[in-house]
Parts: sequence; C-alpha cells; structure tokens
Amino acid sequence: KFWDFSFKEENFKDERECIEELDRLFNQAVKRQLVADVPIGSYLSGGLDSGSIVAIAAKNIPWLNTFTVGFDLNSANGIELGFDERSKSEYMSYKFKTEHYEMVLKSGDMERCLKDFAYHLEEPRVGQSYPNYYAAKLASKFSKVVLGGAGGDELFAGYPWRYYRAVNNINFDDYVDKYYGFWKRLLPNKDLKELFFPIAKDVENVWTRDIFANIFIDKKTGQTPEEYINHSLYFEAKTFLHGLLVVEDKLSMAHSLETRVPFLDNDLVDFVQKIPVRFKLRNLKNVVNVDENSIGKLQKTNDGKMILRKAMKKYIPSEINNAIKQGFSSPDESWFRGDSMEFVRTKLLNKNARIYNYFDKKTVERLLKEHLNGKQNRRLFIWSLLNFEEWNNIYV
Repeated sequence: KFWDFSFKEENFKDERECIEELDRLFNQAVKRQLVADVPIGSYLSGGLDSGSIVAIAAKNIPWLNTFTVGFDLNSANGIELGFDERSKSEYMSYKFKTEHYEMVLKSGDMERCLKDFAYHLEEPRVGQSYPNYYAAKLASKFSKVVLGGAGGDELFAGYPWRYYRAVNNINFDDYVDKYYGFWKRLLPNKDLKELFFPIAKDVENVWTRDIFANIFIDKKTGQTPEEYINHSLYFEAKTFLHGLLVVEDKLSMAHSLETRVPFLDNDLVDFVQKIPVRFKLRNLKNVVNVDENSIGKLQKTNDGKMILRKAMKKYIPSEINNAIKQGFSSPDESWFRGDSMEFVRTKLLNKNARIYNYFDKKTVERLLKEHLNGKQNRRLFIWSLLNFEEWNNIYV
C-alpha cells in the first residue's frame, strides 16, 4: 500500500480557523463529486452526515433527488421505535427543496431479498445491510449517481460510547483488551469453542483478539486519552468503514448505481485526521473521570462530531445539527421474535442447513432460543447465520 490513515493531532490553537478550513474543504469535496453527465441524487437519512451533503449539493444542483428508507414499526418496541427517520428526512427535503422519494421496509422484505442480497455481496457480512440493498434499488430508479455519507462518523468521532470504553488504560495491551471486549458483538469468547466444534482442528490456532490487535500498526503511542481515541478512530477506519464501503459498492453496483462519498475526499481526510480530539468530542474530560462500570449508560449521546456540527451550523437546521446520533438500523430484534420467526426457524433449525458443516447444531439452537424467548438480543448473530446459510447455498 502507498497510503494509510494517520490520526495524529496538530496544534490547532484557534478552533475558529479550524472550522473555517473544514467548511471550505467540505464544500470543495461535495462540489468535486457533482461532476457528471447523468442525473445525481443523494441519500438523505435525516442525520447530520447526509444532511450536510444535501445542504451543499442542493445549492449547486437545482431540484436534487433525495432518497430515504424507513421501517414499518408496528411490531417494534423499545429503542427500535426511533429507528424510522422519515419525518426528519422529509423535513430536510422541505428545507433544501429536493425531489424526495421514500421506501418503507417490512419484515418480509428482508426474507424476500436475502437470496439476491447474498449473491451480489459475494461474501458473508455481519452487518444487517439489506436496507442498503433497497436504498440502492430505490435510488437507481431516478439517478445513476448517488451521494452517500460514509466516513463522517469514522473521521469525526461519531460513536462516543465506543471510544469512552477505553480512554484510561494501563498500557496498550490494556487498551486492546477493553476495546476488543466492546467489539465482541456476536458472541462472547466462551461460546466460540463450543460453536465451532465441527471444525475445531481447523481453527485451533485462530484467536480473534490477535486478529484484532494486529490491525494497529502504531503501538508505541497511546499515553493519553486523546491518543487512545485516535487509535480507536484508526481501527474503525481500517475495519468498520472498510466494511461499509465494500457493502455499499457491491450493493449499488447490483443496481447499476454509482455511489460517491464526499467525506472521503483526499484533502478533507488529510485535514480531519489532524484535528484535535478535543474539537471532535464534547465531554472528554468528564468521561475520563467516569467510573468504568457506569460507562455503559452513555449509549445515547450527541457528544460526537462537534467540529463538524459547528461547521455545518449555518447550513443545517439546529434540531438536526444537535440531534443524538442515530444509526441506520432495522427493527430486526423484534422481527426475528415475531414476524420473521418462522422464517428464522425454517432456515436455521433445519437439520440439513449447511451452516452445520461449520457450527455445532445444539449450540446454535441454544443461542437462537435465548433470542426467541426474549432472554438475549442476538439479532446480529441470527442475521450472520441467515446470511452465511444463503451464501453457502449459492457459492459452496
């Protein structure tokens, strides 16, 4: 490789100068992506990243097309009730006078697209990215090029509750242990040996913590909370963001659509990596002193992306600019227990399912029942099994 991410702060004494330069570079980045001989549209989720792109693009393109995917919440509960952002995107469309299109996904849409989704993606993926498949399908009906907000969170520290898990550390290994502990999203390590029993000899020398630790190339720096957060930003840019880009590229191409990502403009990325963490996160000093056992309470926050929020203040409505971070998620936790329960049972509790060439059937059944009975939220694990089963049916 000839280039790599490098989150290393420079001494910006004046935050106002930093905001002005960010404003200039972001406008430049969006305008660079508007050059095309075909119709251009933009995703518009109702959040800061896509809203910022639309705000600038709409100034330069008359009657910009925008696209939103929402979710039917009739069977949703808890935090899932906030997953549908159509009202926010409609408001943004009104503010920026875009030609707006929406699609509402129901549980059956996941079941319906799974085969095509797995075929086009070509490899198993953890994230429930089938909503992206439908977003690209919608956009392709009206545009040949679409702008997306990928990179905004990873560059500007959009997930504070992740970084706050590992800001005070004894040394670098201690940091890796804490951050690795957060990123064990599918299953705890104690279940892995039992789950992979059918292929135990093939994976006896594989340890996921080592894979995790090997992502980091600069292991010498990391004495301050700011340096550890920059390690986290590096890790997520190399892994999480990379995964988002692979998924976005393949699913958009499945619909003959080109996705462009202004936040990953070369000049913008080079500048943002140098911005001090104290300009990106609001409450870093307070968080450093928070007891480790209470950090789990910091799930909902608008602490992140402060410098971007300030730069976009003159473009974005305040209720959007100051909103709590909301990811692009479907209410699968409820759907897997309700509307899609029979689909899950048929696919995964089938003795002939191909996943059992790799996984122990009794262990899978136990973990599935924990979700179906409401004892655990295993939506990511269930999705991974569904995706992996379909991938095996197509490619193995």
